[in-house]
Amino acid sequence: MTNINCRFVLVETSHPGNIGAAARAMKNMGLTDLALVSPCEYKTYECYARASGADELIDSAIVYPDLASAVADSHVVIGTSARRRSLNWPQLSPREAAATAAGMTEQGKTSIVFGRERSGLTNEELALCASLLIIPTVEGFSSLNVAAAVQVVAYEIQCAALATEFNEIKPEDLPADQADLELFYGHLFSVMEKVGYHDPSNPRLMLPRMRRLFNRSAPSRPELQLLRGFLSAVEKKK
Repeated sequence: MTNINCRFVLVETSHPGNIGAAARAMKNMGLTDLALVSPCEYKTYECYARASGADELIDSAIVYPDLASAVADSHVVIGTSARRRSLNWPQLSPREAAATAAGMTEQGKTSIVFGRERSGLTNEELALCASLLIIPTVEGFSSLNVAAAVQVVAYEIQCAALATEFNEIKPEDLPADQADLELFYGHLFSVMEKVGYHDPSNPRLMLPRMRRLFNRSAPSRPELQLLRGFLSAVEKKK
């Protein structure tokens, strides 16, 4: 899977078990950069028990005195919130935030910030964020456990990473250039005429429709070579 350069920052988490569960959620989705801002005493039995095998994330987590320090080396900072703020903050869905993180991987680090269990992030902390991530929930019950919120966002980031990996286009899969297409069209129309499928004296819309068909499918150069090989075989039979 493509490695996304993304840090999860937990601010003043008050329950060790939430830190452990968040670490487990991150490891499930291939994320390892965990930062803690002024956390509780977290290296407890409950924390490691809920990490359920993600002990290395707990042990390697860096503790910062404040959010500004935790995100100082980040190029994009996204804050999470269970509620919309009075100030009209740019808002992202988890999927949009994940796409932002995936798109930024080559350029720099993205930090996603999760606030306190009871009160979330302060307005001063949100001022450090470029946008606000809100997980859509049912009206009237919007509060998520911090580890559950981490799981939702981490899942979307993994999906974005997989999409980036699967969508990487190999050179041989690139669409053929227009010169190759024109050579193919010339060959195709010639064979169509030879086998009696196309009458140049009564062309109708046959050729434009053929062009539209192949333009829409955007064949690669190897695919055009395959098609032209077939056309050559038809010519020999004819």
